[in-house]
Amino acid sequence: MSTALAQTKTLKILQWSHFVPQYDKWFDGFATEWGKKNGVTVTVDHIPHLELPARAAAEISAGAGHDIFAFNGSGGPHLYEKHVADLGSLVSEVEKKHGKVHQIGRQIGYNEDTNVWSALPAYYISFPGLYRKDLWDEIGMKPDSWEDLRVGGAKLKAKGTPIGISLGHSVDPNLSYRSMLWSYGASECDQTGKRVTINSKETLEVVKLVRAIYKDTMEPEVLSWDDASNNRYLASGRGSWIHNPISAYRSIQKATPELADKIYVWKTPAGPVSRLACGSPNSYVVWRFARNKDTAIEFLRYWTDNWVAAFEASTGYNHPLFENLVPKPMPILSNDPTSHPADKLQVLETADEWHATYGYPGPAGPASDEVADNFVVVDMMAKAANDKATPEEAVAWAQKEIELIYKKWSAA
Repeated sequence: MSTALAQTKTLKILQWSHFVPQYDKWFDGFATEWGKKNGVTVTVDHIPHLELPARAAAEISAGAGHDIFAFNGSGGPHLYEKHVADLGSLVSEVEKKHGKVHQIGRQIGYNEDTNVWSALPAYYISFPGLYRKDLWDEIGMKPDSWEDLRVGGAKLKAKGTPIGISLGHSVDPNLSYRSMLWSYGASECDQTGKRVTINSKETLEVVKLVRAIYKDTMEPEVLSWDDASNNRYLASGRGSWIHNPISAYRSIQKATPELADKIYVWKTPAGPVSRLACGSPNSYVVWRFARNKDTAIEFLRYWTDNWVAAFEASTGYNHPLFENLVPKPMPILSNDPTSHPADKLQVLETADEWHATYGYPGPAGPASDEVADNFVVVDMMAKAANDKATPEEAVAWAQKEIELIYKKWSAA
């Protein structure tokens, strides 16, 4: 620690209220202890994740706020590239110590057009399927594909135990419906990240499938779900399948252990082209107007060096974005003594093989971030599912909306 760094004295961090509360408890204590060792007063503020975009805009407008700002779930770092420090040097340091950054990490933090690392890729949150094994066993099926969900979900809805995928404006459906599109070979843009491709026969096939799944396997309440709704739905004992991180399972373990034993975890459903989920991106930026940039970067370097402890504190919820951060077999996921059976979460050890994030199959950028923040893909699905538009009209609408966003940023 340099003399100049020790004299900076304060570090302000803002991040979301984690869905695994014990992670926040660990992080706050970790940051405080780091501050004591280095003569820095550290404050950590937590707000609901859906409030982060508005808070980021407010801090930029004011030119003041926190030194370190964490983005969760929604687009963010690419949108604010002009207002953040380039963390390329820090990312290079981390790669030398902990291995190459995964492609999903590049999508989160790196702009291929400007060669700027707007953010340190922090972690991604996986999106497996959580299902009631006892209920699916009764109909002789396992929810392995999106088509399985359509067929099996209809049978389970008839028995009073529907499935649930949100169609509201929150992070989860943004991720779930991109997962479905990719699994059928559809996407909002091509591999260049420049050409909008949402208006395709593959997208139309998915929109028709979503419409069928909504009508045959779900209840109308999904139209207004937030990111905690599907957790509560599974905890109620009524839900038979949700597309969600393991936070739902973790909370049920504490509240209703006998129900948790019936809940199993499996990969995101497969489509005819691939099995690929959209992981929730998480990253740290350091504002250009931060009062203590060097202190902020020093803290992030130390946090990354202690990433295994962070992973364990998240109970396996946060997934690594540098290839050697958590060698396999991974703690907790490979053998979780709180789960029955203990290898229930083992499937998540391979999550890096079946996850990408916003921008896929191309690189991410401000346009893909803005499409996510505006929920265009979710609204396309909701319009068709709720008979506000035909599937063809919904897809054409989405093409127009996304083209406007990409055109705006190409001219910027």
